[in-house]
Amino acid sequence: MSDALNDEITRRLAERFPGADIEVTLEGNRALIAIAHSEFTELSRVKRQQAVYGVIGGYVTDGTLHAVTIQASVPDQRG
Repeated sequence: MSDALNDEITRRLAERFPGADIEVTLEGNRALIAIAHSEFTELSRVKRQQAVYGVIGGYVTDGTLHAVTIQASVPDQRG
């Protein structure tokens, strides 16, 4: 299931943020999402996280994910 969920989360993020560099790591019901996209340039850290959470929040609401850590940056900030 985690491979399918990983693929689904990655697909949804790629649809919302075309061309983004996306890494999703799942461990049980916890997710780490690292995403870099130029759309984040003018957004605060909180607004970046909210934009990503808007795509995957349903997984938290339905209990699929218990905890999500989001690292959202612009492409040149990623290291």
